[in-house]
Amino acid sequence: AIYGLNIRSWQGDPCVPELLKWEDIKCSYTNRSTPPRIVSLDLSSRGLKGVIAPAFQNLTELRKLDLSNNSFTGGVPAFLASMKLLSIINLNWNDLTGPLPNVFHDGEKNGLKLTIQGNPKLCADASCKKNNQNYVVPVVASVASVLIIVAVLVFILVFKKKRATQVQHELPSTRPSIFTQTKRFTYSEVIALTDNFERVLGEGGFGVVYHGSLNGTQPVAVKLLSPSSVQGYKEFKAEVELLLRVHHVNLVSLVGYCDEESHLALLYEYAPNGDLKQHLSGERGGSPLKWSSRLKIVIETAQGLEYLHTGCKPPMIHRDVKTTNILLDEHFQAKLADFGLSRSFPIGGETHVSTAIVGTPGYLDPEYYRTNRLNEKSDVYSFGIVILEIITSRPVIQQTREKPHIAAWVGHMLTKGDFENVVDPRLNREYEPTSVWKALEIAMSCVNPSSEKRPNMSQVTNELKQCLTSENSRQGGRKNMDSRSSVEMSVSFATEVTPNAR
Repeated sequence: AIYGLNIRSWQGDPCVPELLKWEDIKCSYTNRSTPPRIVSLDLSSRGLKGVIAPAFQNLTELRKLDLSNNSFTGGVPAFLASMKLLSIINLNWNDLTGPLPNVFHDGEKNGLKLTIQGNPKLCADASCKKNNQNYVVPVVASVASVLIIVAVLVFILVFKKKRATQVQHELPSTRPSIFTQTKRFTYSEVIALTDNFERVLGEGGFGVVYHGSLNGTQPVAVKLLSPSSVQGYKEFKAEVELLLRVHHVNLVSLVGYCDEESHLALLYEYAPNGDLKQHLSGERGGSPLKWSSRLKIVIETAQGLEYLHTGCKPPMIHRDVKTTNILLDEHFQAKLADFGLSRSFPIGGETHVSTAIVGTPGYLDPEYYRTNRLNEKSDVYSFGIVILEIITSRPVIQQTREKPHIAAWVGHMLTKGDFENVVDPRLNREYEPTSVWKALEIAMSCVNPSSEKRPNMSQVTNELKQCLTSENSRQGGRKNMDSRSSVEMSVSFATEVTPNAR
């Protein structure tokens, strides 16, 4: 946005998926647990004008920067010398002027090379006698990483389009394209990569999900909008826009999309182990998930939600957290999916947004249902239901129970002291009771009817990690249950919390 770049491949996350990495950048892919970072940026010969923007210094993992053969003016900014991992800077053949800051001379013996050939008005030293020299600057290890390209080139574009365009729920006959061509597939390409929609993976409110293969090597899931879908272009657009600007190891990655006349499709990374609901219900077959595996999955999901709430600017509310939207990759790593109902959350003094009720019965926050007031604690409520599901492996709503809703049923059972019959019998008591009990406490605090009394996702994540630590430390035998927890049990177990369907 600063320089008016129009590079077709610069859409979405710069580094993922690796197959669709942006042109002229290089990323680090060494640590699988953290998102890749930009380490090299080549903007040479792009016709760029103006000063070298301070925003470059936000690329704190950058090691090489090439701005040669452009028309940059002004001085060489001193901040380039303080970028702690930067080792090569090429500023050849621009229109830079003025003396070179002393900080470059001071670091001459320490390793980072600056080339400034072809800038006749640039003074390499105080006497302005040398114009074409190499300089060295200090390098110090850095930890923080901020993706400036996403912020500048995509984030602003997304919200400008959101403000400018009001999209109807139905598919309009003409509508603006969401983005330009990169990561965008034609409908004929979608047909080809799915082998004419041969293999069905599942079906939901959006439409049918098919298996596909990108370039014959990368498996993908293709979610195709059905003409009779209860969701429409608005939700499709919301999901594309969100996934193009966020990335977290526990959020499903968007590979691409199709937006061609009446054909709408989303292409995701493929999760070969299905969703959490399938494993809890036994639909996938095989051995039941161990307690430690269930905890790991909900912790990873909690981390993804925590990122949406605290790591995104503006923060995001998912609005449809449930076990069918928690996908499992080949390593059984959790990936939170289905962002079609997501909403931005206020970052000013407001504490909520008012919006029409959407969500899934059983997971829907009763306070949000009553008031239409949405905040991040609505996701916390839904996540509490997910925790109850991993503990019990029972349906969220079951009319044959004394208390049909799972939260009310668990509360009712615990008031009777019947802990054993709450826990999934398929676990065969192979768990640390204190770990399960603590998870129950966390879940019940999450489903408190009052949003103010619910913990936030950062607190929930930390508490669940303690549950996993307790389970991992189990050394055979059973320990006495300890009901103490740093998450306050602030909900009455006998309280009916089921919202009526609208």
